[in-house]
Amino acid sequence: MKKYLLSLAFLSVFTFSALAADQSMAFQGPGCMGSCTDCHSLTRDEASKLLKADKFNSVIKDVRMGPVKGLWEVEFNRGDKGGVVYIDFSKKFLVEANFTPLEKLAEDLKPIKKVEAGKIPVDKAVVLGNPKAEKKVIVFDDPECPYCAKLHAEIKKIIKKRKDVAFLIKLFPLNIHPEAYEKSKAIVCGDKPAALLDDAFAGKKLPKAACATQEIDNNIKLAQELGISGTPALILPDGRLLPGYVPADTLINYIDNPQ
Repeated sequence: MKKYLLSLAFLSVFTFSALAADQSMAFQGPGCMGSCTDCHSLTRDEASKLLKADKFNSVIKDVRMGPVKGLWEVEFNRGDKGGVVYIDFSKKFLVEANFTPLEKLAEDLKPIKKVEAGKIPVDKAVVLGNPKAEKKVIVFDDPECPYCAKLHAEIKKIIKKRKDVAFLIKLFPLNIHPEAYEKSKAIVCGDKPAALLDDAFAGKKLPKAACATQEIDNNIKLAQELGISGTPALILPDGRLLPGYVPADTLINYIDNPQ
């Protein structure tokens, strides 16, 4: 009797396992088992429509598989300049990013690039924080850059706690953001540029530029001379150049520990 019960228990476990396996297979959805291009495609015409290339006076030059699965890499030209953006396979999201292969991570552990911060003109920069602060960080910002908006929130946290730190914003509109140039001019021409910068990152509509200024063109030229091609880009008081978004705690650590 005991052997019979053990055999029955074993049979029950085996049957349940088999059923569970069948059920898991039954609920498995369709997916790409071979090349991604077997299931997904994106033509240049599609990319042009998705990115509203006509509206932005851009031409889609090439569409290829991105460096990360699930993304298309789209190369475009706008005037005499070009760039690259990414569209996800669902064709619902635009991705602006740089990708670093993990095997090259050790190669990227180089000393942080330095520039002569004292030679950068900041008399027309948008000041966030105490203008007389001992430690000043220069930031190249684009008013339509999502990562600049994230950094802006972190900057607000820092200047609320630290009266010895200020941020000097140099507006640097990128070609991939067609309205950023006019927004940048509106900000530097405004009576309260810091408030207008807040409005820009909050997605509010800005007034038209109230002055004729060369400041934005000068910033674009300066960024090119410094080798800055993306935003945000931060120049620390000691001249170190940090490309990209940095959380408040990490940024404070950089500021308080000069090299």
